[in-house]
Formats: sequence, structure tokens, C-alpha cells
Amino acid sequence: MDDFDVIVIGGGIAGVSIGYELAARGSRVCLLEMESTLAYHTTGRSAATWIGTYGNGPVRALTAASHDFLLDPPEDLYDDALTKPLIVLHVAPHGYTPALRELHDDVVGLTPQATLITAEQAAELVPILREDWVEAALIEPGALEVDVALLHQGYKRGLKALGGEIRTLAKVDGAERTPDGRWRVTASVGQEFTTTYVVNAAGAWADEVAKLFGAQPLGLEPRLRSVFMVGAPAGETVDPHLPMVISIDVENPFYFKADAGQYLCSPADVTPTTPRDAKHDELEIARAIDAINEATTMGIRGIRTPWGGLRTFAPDGSPVIGHDPEVDRFFWYAGQGGYGIQMGPAAARLGVALLLGHEVPADIVATGFDAGSVSPARLHPHAPPPTSPPA
Repeated sequence: MDDFDVIVIGGGIAGVSIGYELAARGSRVCLLEMESTLAYHTTGRSAATWIGTYGNGPVRALTAASHDFLLDPPEDLYDDALTKPLIVLHVAPHGYTPALRELHDDVVGLTPQATLITAEQAAELVPILREDWVEAALIEPGALEVDVALLHQGYKRGLKALGGEIRTLAKVDGAERTPDGRWRVTASVGQEFTTTYVVNAAGAWADEVAKLFGAQPLGLEPRLRSVFMVGAPAGETVDPHLPMVISIDVENPFYFKADAGQYLCSPADVTPTTPRDAKHDELEIARAIDAINEATTMGIRGIRTPWGGLRTFAPDGSPVIGHDPEVDRFFWYAGQGGYGIQMGPAAARLGVALLLGHEVPADIVATGFDAGSVSPARLHPHAPPPTSPPA
């Protein structure tokens, strides 16, 4: 029977990053992944960006605290740059300018370069936008494109270099207490492990994993995100420096950006689903095509390479990071929504600090972040009702 200080369940960016940070502090770590490869369901299907204006307050705080790592990553983990510059435009169709101003007021504290611009300025930046469709826009000039595969591989390589073990095809199917209060964990094909702590980084399966350890599910909800590729119209090319465009129309959302000579597009769907190997939603893609054609001169008639991925959300949209309030030595590290890449480095350092009982890192505190905003206790079925709205 293999013995460890920490078993991390889940091999996406959440699992490998917190596993690495734990190993870097001397913990004996084993990561268990139920699939034959890591990062299969969510991380490997990401749109690969760091956007400071994206997400709610706790997400934006952890995103801000991850910026320096992504821009200048540790040399012992990465030989190459992880990011490239990206401009992001949040565009408001007619009637949505008040919502755009509200977004600006919410994000400008942590992203001071975010600026409101006119429809004419937006169309100059993105010539394929129809100026008469846009009412106003919010520009974030300091966003980043992230090499997700490289980011994940660096953490994975770092974890192994520090003595961490990674087991694939190791779906956890049982757990019990040892006489000294630790965990005995059983996984596929009869594998058994003992450990002091369990970190639940199982993404869409996090609530199901919790049940195996006697913890109450917290209402985490997997949601489908569909993505598809589109070529440039005949006789045209895709400008590789084109800003990413995100519509803030909540009733008919979409986004698109340049990607390897094509357009990567999405209906920005958040359809509730079950933990599974997700497939794209053809109806949502059809809706997005109509919306993008109305907003641009892209003239989409057919698509290339559609796919779907899972994004798992807590009811209030904030991640879940902390010790379970009832089950000892069971630690939640889930509910990262669609923000696991952009906030991953800071979230991993936060998770290790909370797991080991250390102070929250100073750079995270400096963003105004409140650890209570991500605590599992806020979602626990036996928790008292909140006295104020979540951040």
C-alpha cells in the first residue's frame, strides 16, 4: 500500500498546480486521474486567455494575483514564454451601454487600464465589427493569450521532479478512515493508498467524489461550453493581432478571437449538464453563428472543428477552496468555472496556504481578496444563512 501526505484527485490544471505547490513545500504527493491522460475534460479544451475583467470579484482578485507568474514564469518550470499579448473588447449592442458602464466600474479597481470607448473606436480596432451594431465598448489592452498545454505540462513536470507521483486510470471508488484518523483510498483495479489529506480537485465530479469521503455535496454544477473554428471569408485572411471580442448581451452572448489563421468562436453557453465527456451543442452554435453574422462581416456559412468542454460552478460563481466544515482532512479545490487557467497560479498558492494553515499570501491579500468568499462553509447544507450578499 502506497503512503503519502496528500492525495490530489483530478489531473487538470487545478490538480497539477496545487500538487506542485504542495510538493514544493515538502509534501509527499500523489495525483490520481480517472482518465488515461491528464487535462482531458476541461483544461485541454480551454480558450486559453488571461482576462483581468472576466469573472466575479474573487475570480478577478485571484486572476490579478496570477498575472506575474504567467507573464514571467519560474525558470525551473518553463523554458519558453507562457503568454502573448492580447487586446480584449467587451462590446455592447444597442441598449447595453448601462451594463457596460457597470462592468467598467466593477473591474477598474484591479484593471485600471480598462477604458470605455465609442462604437467608432471599436470598429477601427476590429474592422470586421459592424459599427451600427455596436453602441459602446470596453477595451482591456493588457490581456494575455496563454499556452495552456505548456502551463499544464510545466506544473506536471515540476510535480514529478519534486518526487510527486501521478497515476492515471485511477478512478477513486472508495475511502475509509484508518485507525489513526488518516485516509485509506481505493482506486480502479484494486489500487490502495493511505494519506493524511485528500484534495478534491475533481472538477465536474467534485460533488460525487465528496460523497465517497462522507462529505456533503455543495451544489457544484457542471455547465457546457461549446467552441468552434471558422475560416476567413474567401479572399481574406485573419489578422493574428485582432482583439478578442466578447459580447455582453446576456440574452444572445458570443465571443471570438483570432487563432492560428482562423477564428475561434463560442456561443458562450453555460448550459447545466451532468459530469461526462461533453459534446458541443449544435443549436447553441447555430445561434452564435447568427449573432456573430449580425454583429460582424464574417459571413459564417460553415464551421470547422467544433468541440465542447465542462466548466463547473458553485451557486455564487466563486471557486470553492478550503477544508470541509464537517469532514476532517478533506479539502475542496473545485468550482473554478471557466477561470481555472487565468487564476490558477494564485489559486494554487492560496489552496496550499489554507490546507497547511498558513497566512494567505500577501500579494493575494493586496487585491482585496477575502478567503471567506471561497470557503466551502458558505455553501454547506448546514451553514447558517449569509448575513450579506456574496462578493
